[in-house]
Amino acid sequence: MKEAIRQARNCDIDVPVGCVIVQDGKIIATGHNTREKEHSVTGHAEINAIRAACEKLSAWQLTDCDIYVTLEPCPMCAGAIKAARIRNVYFGSFNKTDGAAMSVYNILYPETCVYGGILEEECTAILTDFFKNLRV
Repeated sequence: MKEAIRQARNCDIDVPVGCVIVQDGKIIATGHNTREKEHSVTGHAEINAIRAACEKLSAWQLTDCDIYVTLEPCPMCAGAIKAARIRNVYFGSFNKTDGAAMSVYNILYPETCVYGGILEEECTAILTDFFKNLRV
């Protein structure tokens, strides 16, 4: 999760969400939000990391991989996680407006194990600081 937090800090103008995909205890792909930067609705951290992992492994099924993300996945990202058959999701901050892993929707159950609140305070602080600075 620490590397996902580092990825979140790379977001510049985007909402700071970072993500890593792990296979056999090693990070194989990283991603962060690029929606504003790339003017792309699909530029979420999870989608970017999944694309990178699929390219690295030359496969669309990531069945022996886990994903760590600083914010609970939205419905689009949860759908991509499910389609990629990622086995475990670990997220930091709960997404009380659009969370699709636990908070609002439960798209991933029962195929994927979900663990929320990992380094929650640190993940939430990054988001809080971003939105505070945005309003200044």
